Amino acid sequence: MRIAVIGAGMAGLSCATALSAAGIDIRVFDKGRGPSGRMATRRLETPLGEASFDMGAQYFTVRSPPFAEAVTGWVNAGHVAPWPAAGPEAWVGTPSMTAPLKSMAEPLDISWNSFVAGLSRGTEGWRLHLKEGETEPFDAVVIALPAEQATPFLALTDPSFFKRNTLSQTSPCWTGLFAFAAPLSVSAPIFRKQGLVSWAARNSAKPGRGALETWVVQADHDWSRTHLEEDADTIAARLLEALLALTGDPGRPALALSAHRWRFALSTALGLDCLWNSEIGLGVCGDWLLAPRVESAWISGAALAGRITADLDRLHRSASPGKRSAVRVTLPG
Repeated sequence: MRIAVIGAGMAGLSCATALSAAGIDIRVFDKGRGPSGRMATRRLETPLGEASFDMGAQYFTVRSPPFAEAVTGWVNAGHVAPWPAAGPEAWVGTPSMTAPLKSMAEPLDISWNSFVAGLSRGTEGWRLHLKEGETEPFDAVVIALPAEQATPFLALTDPSFFKRNTLSQTSPCWTGLFAFAAPLSVSAPIFRKQGLVSWAARNSAKPGRGALETWVVQADHDWSRTHLEEDADTIAARLLEALLALTGDPGRPALALSAHRWRFALSTALGLDCLWNSEIGLGVCGDWLLAPRVESAWISGAALAGRITADLDRLHRSASPGKRSAVRVTLPG
């Protein structure tokens, strides 16, 4: 049994980890240079040294026993820590939000900088189409991507999955990253829902971060949608102005600033833990299926792994050459 996982965010790594633990041969493909997804970290150079920012998910919560067990392991390894400023149940990765993802990715076979442009399924199984050519065949494929990025793969492979996929809509979010030579005037580390600002937090106040004053500002989703195609420099200036108005530091210069456009930031939930078609060996996981939280992504990936391992016998039977049909999916561009 060989399975390809497309996407090395929380859902994809959760699924791959569980499948690997069950003795299944797993290979993960991701277009990035390392694990992140919506738990991404960005670094900027400043005159006072490098500044690090959690530019995606700002923290996560723990509600289910299985996820709590995983988090306990991360705590013991020093990969996560509580962040009381965001709430009594808030946790963050240390020294960045990517820390638990890196620990999950380390033992796995992952091909970085590998953009999957298409899929085809023939008598030998699934093949992924990369820039350098087709991969070896896989018995099954797991798609662990945001809903909109999963759409082209599902449109021609499973009509029922595609129908569910179209029901999920994701809101965009402009995110500003700012470093300062000295602390801003306000002592509060977090602002929520004020004007165009949906969230602003002193990133350097999180456990395990450096001493340099850093802030992350996430714009309101409606405002982000209205200004989605504006250039990043213009957005960074707008978000810096909004932040300094909140903290009472108008005109304070930033040592470094940047803005990141999240086209797929906050998903709408469908109330499904995962999707699995054992007849063709196709699975889908992600927070857009269950709920827009880090924990939901982990649960979705683990749930899909459970469905696959419980269905191995049937999958082997459906994988016989006589039962395969040819399917090809190619992404535009």
